[in-house]
Amino acid sequence: MSLVTDAAAAVCLLLGAFFSFSAGVGVVRFDNLFARVHVVAKPQVLGMLLLLTGVALRLQDRSSVTMLVLVAIFQLMTSPVAAHMVGSAGLRTGKVEPEFLEMDDGGR
Repeated sequence: MSLVTDAAAAVCLLLGAFFSFSAGVGVVRFDNLFARVHVVAKPQVLGMLLLLTGVALRLQDRSSVTMLVLVAIFQLMTSPVAAHMVGSAGLRTGKVEPEFLEMDDGGR
């Protein structure tokens, strides 16, 4: 394994760990449902994809990389749906403050 591949894997693993950690901190620190859904849907998925990329660069085995790609595809397909379902459930149950429900008219 080359030094460049090891360095790229290390960078991906560190960045992925940072994004995943920041998503966890955001879930604890943010105060409303929409902010928490956003922090779970965006940086957590990016962190997970970077972690999977770093592991794939380290393993370089065809079957392992194929499995990691399948995990990434599954995560990319299910994360937006899960975030939407959590947001919808929050709206239905009244867990969202009304000031966060203002419609943006796009500057018209």
